[in-house]
Amino acid sequence: MADKSKHFHHGRSSRDILDAEFVLESIGLKKGDNFLDAGSGDGYMSIAASKIVGDRGKVFAVDIWEESMNILKKEIQEKKINNIMAIIADISDKIPVENESIDLCYMGNVLHGFVQNEDYNEVMKEIGRILKKEGIFAVIEFIKRENTPGPPIHVRITPEVVEKIVSNHGFEVKKVIEAGKYHYGVISFKKNKTV
Repeated sequence: MADKSKHFHHGRSSRDILDAEFVLESIGLKKGDNFLDAGSGDGYMSIAASKIVGDRGKVFAVDIWEESMNILKKEIQEKKINNIMAIIADISDKIPVENESIDLCYMGNVLHGFVQNEDYNEVMKEIGRILKKEGIFAVIEFIKRENTPGPPIHVRITPEVVEKIVSNHGFEVKKVIEAGKYHYGVISFKKNKTV
């Protein structure tokens, strides 16, 4: 039986309320990057990232939900995209990519669930493991404001909470951005040593 006190990570796609191209440009994704979409859902952000990184870059879309990955795999096939790997995996356990192989890790509307369930330490260790030195970790979350799209208000987290989490795990906050009408972003980079 499901634990009702736990936050359920699988939510609706933010495709209609978050402009993928604007967000990816704002967080610094560039041609040739290896990009990891942690908790990618149906992969709309990964599809947008694949256009930016181009043939020399690679996109890893990782999500625990097979149904989401199937939606993404179908879109990859239909659009004949050859630089996205859709991977079914639990990012709080093991992300199946090599150590220090990712230039930019994006986590959109996902961290609040791990915070609610108090199981973000393992996720942060994995992010630290896979990112290159000076690699970027971009967390996009819903603004903690009533009567706006997103999870229940008590589940949402503020930029200050995100900043504290990333700082405690060996990342240095570069900037906090407005990522859309309902979202903010905390952009950090991996210091030489993560904890």
